Amino acid sequence: MRRKSDYVLRIALMIGDAIALVLSFALAYFIRVHVDPRPYVFESQLLEFTLEILWLVPIMWVVLAALGLYKKTIFLNKSRLPEVGRVLLAAILSVAALIVYDYFTGRNIFPVRVVAVLAVVFSFMLLMCERIAIIYASRQIFKKNYGTKRVIIVGNHKNTEYLADFITSTPEYGYRLAGVVANRKYLPRDLKTHQYSSLKEALRHANADVVFQTDEKSTEYVYKQTIKRHLLYYFVPSETALSSHFGELELVGNTPAVLVKLTPLSGGWAVVKRAFDLVFAVVGLFVAIVPMVIIWLVLKLANVKAPAVYADERLTQYNRKFKCYKFRSMRPEYSGMTAEQAFIKMGKAELIKKYRKNGDYMKNDPRITKFGAFLRKTSLDELPQLFNILKGDISLIGPRALLPGELRDYGDRSLILAVKSGLTGFAQVSGRRNISFEERRALDIYYVMNWSLMLDLQIFFRTIAAVLRGEGAK
Repeated sequence: MRRKSDYVLRIALMIGDAIALVLSFALAYFIRVHVDPRPYVFESQLLEFTLEILWLVPIMWVVLAALGLYKKTIFLNKSRLPEVGRVLLAAILSVAALIVYDYFTGRNIFPVRVVAVLAVVFSFMLLMCERIAIIYASRQIFKKNYGTKRVIIVGNHKNTEYLADFITSTPEYGYRLAGVVANRKYLPRDLKTHQYSSLKEALRHANADVVFQTDEKSTEYVYKQTIKRHLLYYFVPSETALSSHFGELELVGNTPAVLVKLTPLSGGWAVVKRAFDLVFAVVGLFVAIVPMVIIWLVLKLANVKAPAVYADERLTQYNRKFKCYKFRSMRPEYSGMTAEQAFIKMGKAELIKKYRKNGDYMKNDPRITKFGAFLRKTSLDELPQLFNILKGDISLIGPRALLPGELRDYGDRSLILAVKSGLTGFAQVSGRRNISFEERRALDIYYVMNWSLMLDLQIFFRTIAAVLRGEGAK
């Protein structure tokens, strides 16, 4: 049963999707016939109409599958909601597919256009509700340890600790830690009892379903031992190894060579993204110019001598330094200082450890003014970065702009600089300050490696939702 939990969940989603989609068409038909007072001419009754739609459910399943709405990541997504943008697109494409089918077959499924429009609205609403219910129910079942897969993690790498922490702290995602084969320094302190001295010992005693390997040592051996027992095998690659799947084979003379791309965001896609950035920056400045002037005046009235906008040196694509513009939210005497320098200057050096331990965040930070806290809460302090987007320093969506000194501690994480930094990004909409610094960097790298136009659209709409909810940078 543990090995089939993903299969069962996908089946549940497919059945739920079918019910939701058919019900949405039935509701659209019912409203047009019994609620809308305008005259109509239908050749079929409600039951006949519903049965006609039922035969076309496989088309809808193909559309949903093509949009990735049956992938396992649906269940592993930390967001409370499913992929809203994809569900909306699925509703639109499903109805569009039926309209095309109707046109070529002459079945006259949509004798009145409003039925198709209502079907899109109801499909989106019911698909969202149904998927939220199924995913929530599955996570509650996993929390009670039903259907969870037992995991062995193999490898002397920091990802071992990350995975172990994630699995033990979030049982609702369907995994349970059964054992770890690694040096003690790669195990969280409270998980030392899960350590095994060898993979064979772990496989003998842990009754595992899945093996995760986090380093590149003896991968063939680990893989063979895993498949020999018919277990699932996951290899967690380093950033360098991960980038290799973007390779393109070229001939240099008569020698084949693989050009390794760090990101799919290149060539024509880079041009498309830049065009979108320019349009957004121009429209954004047109809409935001009045609020920006008001904020500038408030800051100048509060302190005439202090600059209302400050420029902080950051890094963007290809390790290029640029001046990142923001409205000043800190007290002037601490502007331009590191957290350590500021806390020492104010005589509160004890706050340094607390600030860094909390992911570079502190509630009621004494460096920040009351108006500055409001600007951060509403993300209004970042409006001047529209000029950075216009100049080409950053993009609307991308990894967080790094401070020059941050790269010293992250080695290969300079892969983040393969694309332009962003005003918003995957890490910002995945928890803001509620996730650790390490997790934010990992999400940024995921974005670089897995960029797509669809991912950008999802981040864009999730950013709007986060700002409206007041989930600013704090």
